[in-house]
Amino acid sequence: MTEDLMPINVWLAGRSYRLRIKPEEEEAIRKSVKLADEKISEMRNVYAGKDEQDFMAMCLLSYAADTAIESINNPLVISEINKLGEKIDKALQ
Repeated sequence: MTEDLMPINVWLAGRSYRLRIKPEEEEAIRKSVKLADEKISEMRNVYAGKDEQDFMAMCLLSYAADTAIESINNPLVISEINKLGEKIDKALQ
């Protein structure tokens, strides 16, 4: 499987990182890195006096929180939860 991977270098928070990715994922990964780098820069402006590790951690936490909130508010998830609730109600009757 590793033979299908291509190496790329990306810059995040002023540091270079070498990744091995599938060629079809390159555009999405580069876009993600750009968004993360912009978020880190934004946090650097808001929270003065922190170090790069703090900014990276805050960026990761922000992303994780956004992802968790999106998954909770996903209409498909809500629909499935409602269906399960209806099945439970029927079983209890």
